[in-house]
Amino acid sequence: MMNALSHQSVPLANMTRFSLQRLSGFDDFAATYELGVTLTRDASYVRWRDVRVSPDGQRVHVLQQQRGGGVSTFERVRAEQRVTLAMTGTAPVADLLYLEPGGGASVLAVVYRSGAADFWRHRGQQAGWCILNRAELCNIAGAKVVSVCVSGRSLVWCEERQPSGATCTSISSSPSGADQSQLQYCICSRPYVVREDGISLGGVCITLHNNPSYVLCASSENVYFVPDVRDGAPDSMSKLLLTWSPQRDAITVSTVCDGALLKHKTKESDFRKLISTYVATLAIVKPPKILTFCPAPSGGLVLLLSSGWVSWLRAEGTMCRVYKLADNCLAARRASFSLNVFGNVLALIVDRTLFLIDTACGLELEKITLDGEGLLFLNHQEPEVPHLLCEQGVFQVKPPEREPGHKALGCPESLHPGSVLMEAVFEEACRYYQQRSLSSTQLTVEKLKSGGMFQAPITLSSILRDYLNGQKGKELVQSPACHRKLLRALESELKIVLGLEDTKLSMLRASEKDLAGYCETLIHEEVRRLLFAEMERENVLYLNLIFSTFPMESWQAVQKVLQLRSNGDGSISTVASPEVWKAVLSPVQAAAHSPATDGQRTQALAPANVAVPVFELICRSVFRFQPAWLPQFLELAQQQAGPSYGVLETPESLPLYRRALAALPKVEEHQDLEVELLVCSRRPHAVMQALRILMERQEWQRVIQVAKRFCQQSPLLNKEIFTTLLCEVSQHRDLDPYLDLLWALCPEDLSVTNILNIVLMNLPPTSTTSEPFQTNSTQLTIGLLRPLLSKVLLRETKPSHRYADILQSPSFPPMTPPRQPEALPRAVTDPAVNHTDPTQRTAPSTALTSSSSPP
Repeated sequence: MMNALSHQSVPLANMTRFSLQRLSGFDDFAATYELGVTLTRDASYVRWRDVRVSPDGQRVHVLQQQRGGGVSTFERVRAEQRVTLAMTGTAPVADLLYLEPGGGASVLAVVYRSGAADFWRHRGQQAGWCILNRAELCNIAGAKVVSVCVSGRSLVWCEERQPSGATCTSISSSPSGADQSQLQYCICSRPYVVREDGISLGGVCITLHNNPSYVLCASSENVYFVPDVRDGAPDSMSKLLLTWSPQRDAITVSTVCDGALLKHKTKESDFRKLISTYVATLAIVKPPKILTFCPAPSGGLVLLLSSGWVSWLRAEGTMCRVYKLADNCLAARRASFSLNVFGNVLALIVDRTLFLIDTACGLELEKITLDGEGLLFLNHQEPEVPHLLCEQGVFQVKPPEREPGHKALGCPESLHPGSVLMEAVFEEACRYYQQRSLSSTQLTVEKLKSGGMFQAPITLSSILRDYLNGQKGKELVQSPACHRKLLRALESELKIVLGLEDTKLSMLRASEKDLAGYCETLIHEEVRRLLFAEMERENVLYLNLIFSTFPMESWQAVQKVLQLRSNGDGSISTVASPEVWKAVLSPVQAAAHSPATDGQRTQALAPANVAVPVFELICRSVFRFQPAWLPQFLELAQQQAGPSYGVLETPESLPLYRRALAALPKVEEHQDLEVELLVCSRRPHAVMQALRILMERQEWQRVIQVAKRFCQQSPLLNKEIFTTLLCEVSQHRDLDPYLDLLWALCPEDLSVTNILNIVLMNLPPTSTTSEPFQTNSTQLTIGLLRPLLSKVLLRETKPSHRYADILQSPSFPPMTPPRQPEALPRAVTDPAVNHTDPTQRTAPSTALTSSSSPP
């Protein structure tokens, strides 16, 4: 930076892009001379890493590390003397943090290396700073704070503790042979509440222990543990960079060369155990050193590496390269660095050079030579404008002023709606005729327009022209060329297309605050259009791209299109049309194809590039943003699909519950949700799978609840559930409190013999050393089976109702049936008629009655 810097902007040599504009020359700060002396190179006791700028850019704080400690604060107001927040002679300061940056930067925490913390509040220019209270962060005597940051409403710090009494010369599980002296640190956190009269701190929670020294940095929802290589710290631990998510309570171990290595869910983790599995891998990995870093506004961590690369560690754990410095830029041994991100521009100071880089494409926008060292800081009032603090004052990066009529930098020329609509019609007609064509030659828009072929696109284009002419006069032009009927049919679609184009043009000129609203509107219209259209493979592929690029906006659009509503009792409902649900439940799967040769075609259609169907895509969004809705969403989908959906389990027509299960990660922490999805399907195979998962987890009460619910669904399922649970009863005693409920579920067609066979086949092997009358034995006894066997035996011996009238006959003989009238004799001389004794005629009847009476 030239010594002749003034309040006017400093022109660059090429006058093409950016320039520096000075906002203050320290003449509007309190104690101007002392501030200038403090920031000059002559003051060797001050380093730029010990300088802090308030979020509103109105104060400069200098941490005094070599003068007995304390903090010197210089206000950007006229005052007689500078304000000192900490008394000179106290312990050195670890860091200075603003607890409410969005509330006017008025609450400040000064954390000392001794573990103490002073909390200050700014009462205005006249009252100045007043101390609220002092507290001790560390709960261990002798602990020292190395680094501290603010994440949400919690203070997170790395503290050094005294070595324990245990003797340990070396730790074999630590990488690169790290000794015990390097692992005497731990990561702690405490929630805080800002009150009018002071700061209230919660209890101490230990996140990581037995770890090396780390510098902490909070970005979005994560806290990053960056290896501490300051002041000659040991390099053995510089390979590991940890990411802690307080909301998920998970730690990710990463290296700057390969990205994430593993994810480990933890409550209180031991660093040595955390990395013991990857010692061999870390021993051969040689990642570059981290020279400086800064949080990214959209999440993640931006790193400057010793290899010259500026890399971005994303919030999900992936590492991407942004910009490569020249090889000679990092040649100086004691070069100073400063790094920060302002919107889409990354600003980097290496020694005396300021680099401005576009984060979207890695393009170097400008390179400015400075006259000395400097510090980049983020002003919350102008977060997209790079601000710089240096020896000459406070500066900001200013884009060049454009002449009237000159188009904005990086923005395309305004698009004419008519040309856009007409080109869209030709492209759509081109795809339509390509499907109908029998030729293998690729049809293009140029071929479609030439030769007078295909009159339909030409007709539609004329309709569009007339429609746009009518829009200029706010009324449609009524002429024979208007094709009125077709125009009325297309008018709603034309308005939607024009609205989308207007939204796209507005997004190019919108600020970051308005850009989110435009993005949400655009994504909602695109998702609605795709779900109301025919679900072709190209549409599925396009929908996958939208969901992966804009996950939150896509989830909000799905809720609006499907009209998902929470009923307040934990259930959800939908009033979407069956056509929309038909598109959602479609099993169409698209392959992500790209122009390739025949030799590359197989690789382009690899399974890793296959786009998931719409239902699986929405289930992933539900699991990510509203996981409690996933079982209810499955029930809604099954109601819309009907009972016959998915009976044939083909690769393109799986049951809905199996498609919903594909949205869950293959980890045990989501087994509760997996069980709910299996139970909600109401399919016998899924219900039995849910029962087996619950039995493996020994959740016996839920096992009995599921059994009672589904044993009444079908006799076959009842028999399978009861047989499975009877096998469990035969092997252990965990189900003994629920035996009465279990015996009530016994099927009607199960006999005593069947029950005994099941029990005998599943009895565990008897130990030869066990005593015969052991009280805590796990063997099944006859006493436990007695109620079940008695119930089934009683049912088997109970008389059948079919023969109840015979078994309940009276003990006396029934009445004699009436006699039949005798026929007339054929002849007078017939012996059977004339010579028969009357007493002999009644004998047979008497004998039959006697024989038929009970004994």
